[in-house]
Amino acid sequence: MKVGRVPAGYIGKVTPVSEGHRRRLASWLFSTILCSALGVFAPAGGAIAQEANTAAARELLTQRQTDPNAKMLVTADELVYDYNRNEVIADGNVQIYYDGAVLEAKRVVYDRANNRLKAEGGVRLKDKDGKVIAAESLNLSENFADGFVNSLRIDTPDNLHFAAARADREGGDTTVLTSGAYTPCEPCKTNPEKPPLWQIKAARIIHKEKEQTIYFQNASLEFLGVPIAWVPYLEAPDPTVKRKSGFLMPQFINTSEIGFGGTVPYFWNIAPNMDVTFSPLLVSKQGVVLDAEFRHRLETGTYSVRGAWIDQMDKDEFLGTPGYRDNRGFVETHGRFNINQNWYWGWDGWLTSDKTFLEDYQFINDNVKEVTSQLYLVGQGDRSYFDLRGMYFQGLTEYDDQDQLPIVGVLDYSKTLDQSVFGGEFSYDFNFTALTRQEVDLRATSAAFVVPEIIQGATNECDLNAVGADPAQQRQDCLMRGMAGSYTRLSGVANWRRTFIDDAGQMWTPFLNAQVDVASVQAEEQDYPWLSSSDQSLVRAMPAIGLEYRYPFMSTEKWGTQTIEPIAQIIVRPNETDIGQFPNEDAQSLIFDDTNLFEINKFSGYDRVEGGSRVNYGIQYNAFIGGVGQVNALIGQSYQLAGQNSYAIGDMANTGLESGLDDDLSDYVARLYYAPTQNFALINRFRFAEDDWAVERYEVEGRATINKLTVGAIYGLYAAQPLLGYYEQREGVLGTGSYKIDQNWSLQAAARYNFQVDEIDYTLFGVSYMDECFGITLSYKSDYTESGNRERVDTVLLTLTLRTLGTVGFSTGVGDSSSSE
Repeated sequence: MKVGRVPAGYIGKVTPVSEGHRRRLASWLFSTILCSALGVFAPAGGAIAQEANTAAARELLTQRQTDPNAKMLVTADELVYDYNRNEVIADGNVQIYYDGAVLEAKRVVYDRANNRLKAEGGVRLKDKDGKVIAAESLNLSENFADGFVNSLRIDTPDNLHFAAARADREGGDTTVLTSGAYTPCEPCKTNPEKPPLWQIKAARIIHKEKEQTIYFQNASLEFLGVPIAWVPYLEAPDPTVKRKSGFLMPQFINTSEIGFGGTVPYFWNIAPNMDVTFSPLLVSKQGVVLDAEFRHRLETGTYSVRGAWIDQMDKDEFLGTPGYRDNRGFVETHGRFNINQNWYWGWDGWLTSDKTFLEDYQFINDNVKEVTSQLYLVGQGDRSYFDLRGMYFQGLTEYDDQDQLPIVGVLDYSKTLDQSVFGGEFSYDFNFTALTRQEVDLRATSAAFVVPEIIQGATNECDLNAVGADPAQQRQDCLMRGMAGSYTRLSGVANWRRTFIDDAGQMWTPFLNAQVDVASVQAEEQDYPWLSSSDQSLVRAMPAIGLEYRYPFMSTEKWGTQTIEPIAQIIVRPNETDIGQFPNEDAQSLIFDDTNLFEINKFSGYDRVEGGSRVNYGIQYNAFIGGVGQVNALIGQSYQLAGQNSYAIGDMANTGLESGLDDDLSDYVARLYYAPTQNFALINRFRFAEDDWAVERYEVEGRATINKLTVGAIYGLYAAQPLLGYYEQREGVLGTGSYKIDQNWSLQAAARYNFQVDEIDYTLFGVSYMDECFGITLSYKSDYTESGNRERVDTVLLTLTLRTLGTVGFSTGVGDSSSSE
């Protein structure tokens, strides 16, 4: 036997090994062999959630691309060439560096005759992407058609960990792991032998590469080393598969009307761009809810269709509610398609058997009380916007009257010119609205005229029988929130403004504004006396010219800076015409405060337009004080200078009355903002009566972060506005808070106190744990506003999250609901 030796510590290129063999050895080590072997240890999330495969896990099956010009550096105690056996042997503290990767072992043998690689004794490979693979030994062929790896462990950069007692390669297609395990949980630093928080173990894990499937035999889910779930057989797509048919994570539910229930959705991957999810929900009191959703992606967009149906076994559980029926269900569809980079169109569609099905079976969020079916076309330019849509609204609460909800078509277009006009900015917008409603929507101005059978607290529908037949009395005691009949309006608004700054620092901003409205009204007889019952064609024009003046005085001191800025604005225009003739459908929300003090038109929509000449004035203070923080304050008022005050003349909804603007000299509005640090802020908003400074509206909001504690609170006080349908004072306070106990544990809490009914009508308590591999949240919520009938709804929600696998949820009602007195 002729043996050659290299002295210990020799480093360099070994000439007896050909360049082709050197490259092939490196390629086996770091690409075809080891990277392929890693793929079998990818997490089995694909069997449970079609999108759960992580990018890192998918990369484990991707062949590592090596640099063919990279140099291999080998260090060892001895490097031996056995010419008789045709082997190259690196023995003792072997380290092989190649293309950013490092292989360490006690002994590495390359069998040139049989094209096999053997590594023994603490084999460790760290690839250049951060993956670490450890094994006691490996024996692999050149093309990985067969071989085995003993005591294999893999740790990836995104904290995925895989282990197996033995890995065998068969037939170039199949890899079999014996006693395999997977977990995304980090091992205990002080006690690495301690079981991870959770892991999946299997007696055998079989990976079929051509089938792109992993089979698990005798698999179990363990928590802290204790098995809690076991299946004799399980199959999953391998990490190269982004989508594959299989079962998803289960969800559970419990309410008093439907009982206990659960679903284990099944995902059917029809094609790469098409799938269906079947989610049959089995509930103990009502039977089976058949539920399926179809999704389809095309070149320019996507659409989906979902439907559910049940033949209820015990409809008496819903006696006295819309759910008292045998067959219930819904159909839902959504779609959006791109026309080009600036334009897209789409739709949302809902069809339900009754108003409360979605809430009763928890197909929607608790706070959703209305769904909108619509077809839309949207365009977005650099300084322009186009939106065309038709909308149909459907109420989801017991007290909703579908005939009182409108069908609406709306077109909005706005444009700001790129070039200046007379040195200023010019913009314009158009709005076209067409709506129809079957039944008039009336609201009472006092509790005495509310329809008796209306659920308390849900609505204040006006009872015309109690009011009487006198038209004047009806207008006084009832508001019209929505007309019956048809209404079509086209509005155009143009704006121009330019700011001049003189040598003294005074800012002068002249502006022009003009709005033109053309409308057609076909009112029904039931709209009288709020609207004329005859058909009308209306035209309204409102030009305005104005000037805004600001003069900021700035002072810089050692302690900081401060600015005092007087602001005045004068607007000259004619009186508003046809007040009460134009139905007011989009301008009913009017809140006079600091945010709209200097608006040219303080109405919220197009149906009303401010008229008459008006002066708005105020003073603003802003300071940045070292060691104290930022202070901002504003106080102002509005004065009807000449002409008719639009806010003093009510329309069908009395918009403007009791707003603080209905007298020539308006109420005072003010704001006070204080932020001593970036972790604390306090803001107050006020509206005081002009004559006696009585508080008409007051809001104070605070938020703070102190170490691990984050808290927030808002208090609101709103005076009664009977002419607007708010015939009692509204007052309440809402507090929220969260506390991070440590890196993993946190607490959440919230509560709302309603002074009007003298009760806490909303509470939330929750505790959650979250780490790198596991999360659990337990929360309890009590809320009167979830059901519009003043019945308290108590809900417990438990969610369990296993990283890479998904989230399991369970919600249940607690106790019996009880009406509030």
